Amino acid sequence: MVQSRQPRSKPHALVVGGTRGAGRLAVRRLVADGYRVSVLARNPPAQTKQKLRNVRYWQADLGNHASLAQALTSINEARGALDSIAFFQRFRGTSEAWHGEIETSLTGTRSLIEILVGQFNLRNAAIVIVSSVNASLISKHLPLGYHVAKAGLNQIVRYYAVALGARGIRVNSVSPGTFLKEESREVVLSNRKLVALYQRIIPLGRIGTADEVTDAVTFLASTRSSFITGQDLVVDGGLSLVFQEALARELVPIGTASRSTKK
Repeated sequence: MVQSRQPRSKPHALVVGGTRGAGRLAVRRLVADGYRVSVLARNPPAQTKQKLRNVRYWQADLGNHASLAQALTSINEARGALDSIAFFQRFRGTSEAWHGEIETSLTGTRSLIEILVGQFNLRNAAIVIVSSVNASLISKHLPLGYHVAKAGLNQIVRYYAVALGARGIRVNSVSPGTFLKEESREVVLSNRKLVALYQRIIPLGRIGTADEVTDAVTFLASTRSSFITGQDLVVDGGLSLVFQEALARELVPIGTASRSTKK
């Protein structure tokens, strides 16, 4: 099946997982930038919340190939060819975390891209995948599957950047560190000690915001990044550049640590 090329004045973007968090902000930003936005999610928002102009929602399970193909067919028939695709989906289920993370992040992303290329002849489009600094760093409070999935996404980006480049398809990723989300912003900011710690350890001296993550995504999804592909843009205020031992020495100077251990 070839992508429908209906006459249109606005570019068409697909946001996968665009009903909450940074994904929802990306939808708003893309609309503000002049896009028509199609949102693909397992559970679309209630009808009363669909107030954004030029936004339509489709329901599909990324782990179900038939469901995904059907939704993409409906999107193509209703709104035409895609210019940009942004992946924000994350495993939030209650089933075994390893398989859930791999299925949602890796298999789902691969399936959607392969369907768009194979069935809809996707060309001249920008694909942006939201990964994480945990693709290369370890956070002990997050499961193994999360780390492996994010590392796999970065390799998917590099693979498809090479494999699909001749089609004019650019593929990049954005890897956020800790950032303030709409859902938890007030709780985090109310913890003054935590905020002060972030201000001290992050080179830019503050916590990032979801808006700053979506700024990076929408930049890579636009023609402003027309000669960038296969890259991972880290959005963490420079924190991942800091050597952990140097950070420990700064927070607890050796002389202070030595004195505190004396009886």
